[in-house]
Amino acid sequence: MNNFKVSPLPLGKAGSGWIKRGDTQEVRTNSGSWYSRMTGMALCLCLGLLSAGCGPRLATKADTVTRMSNPMLRANYSADAEIPFVTAPRTAPADGSRQANFGSESASRRTREMADWVVGSRDNLNMPFSIVDKVNAKVYVFGVDGELHGAAPALLGMAHGDYVAPGVGNMRMSHISPAGRTTPAGRFVATMGRNSHGKDILWVNYENAISMHPVVKGRPEERRAQRLGTPSPLDNRISYGCINVPGIFFKNLIHKNFVGKAGIVYVLPENSHIRS
Repeated sequence: MNNFKVSPLPLGKAGSGWIKRGDTQEVRTNSGSWYSRMTGMALCLCLGLLSAGCGPRLATKADTVTRMSNPMLRANYSADAEIPFVTAPRTAPADGSRQANFGSESASRRTREMADWVVGSRDNLNMPFSIVDKVNAKVYVFGVDGELHGAAPALLGMAHGDYVAPGVGNMRMSHISPAGRTTPAGRFVATMGRNSHGKDILWVNYENAISMHPVVKGRPEERRAQRLGTPSPLDNRISYGCINVPGIFFKNLIHKNFVGKAGIVYVLPENSHIRS
C-alpha cells in the first residue's frame, strides 16, 4: 500500500466487477458508419431468433462450465478445498471445452475451479489473468488461454478479511490500524503504473491503494524476504494490504504479462465467500 497514488495507464472507460473500486475496463470503440450499424442490427436480429429457440442448440461441456456459478461467490467450500495438490498434466478435452492448465504446479481445488471457471466462461475477456490464493499466500499468473506461466509465494495484508474499511485508501500508512490492513477479495481489472517513488507496480484496487509489487524491505523486524522463503503461509501476513511478491517473479511474470495492456486479478476470499 502506498501513501500517495499516481494515475495508472489510461486504458478506457471504467467497467464493472464484483468489487468495482478503481477498476478500468477494456477499451471499446464504436463506429458510426452505416455498415457498422447495419451489422449490429443484423447481429441483434440473429441473437433474438436464437434466444427464441429458432436455431440449433448443442449442449457441450463448455456450456456447462459457462453456466457454473462463480466459485468466488460460493459459500459451501470445506477446509479440504484449500489444500494444495499436484495433478497429472491435462490434455485438451475431446469436447472442445476450455480449462486452465496448471502443469505440474500445486494448487488448491478452489484455485483450480476458479481458473477453470475463468477460462470456460471467458471472464478474463481475452486478457492475461492472475489468481491470488490468500489462504495459501500464493499468486498464479496465466496467459489469455489459461496456460499457467508461473506461481510464487506472496505477502498479504496483516489482518484477515475480504473487505477494506472506508477511507483506508486515503490514510497515511502509519494511521491504518492493524485490523484495517486487509487485502480485499474480488475481481479487479489491473494495470501497470508507478508508485510515489517511481517504481513499477500493478494497480489492483486503485481507489484503496492496493497494488501488487516486488517485496519491499520494510522494517528489519518484519523479515519480509525471509517470510517469502518459508514453506508455511502462516507467516505471510505482514503487509498493509498490498500483495508483495519476489522481485524476479514480478519482473519476469507480472510486468511481462501486464505491461502495456490490462489484465484481470482475482483475489480469492478467505472467509468462505464474498457478496456479489
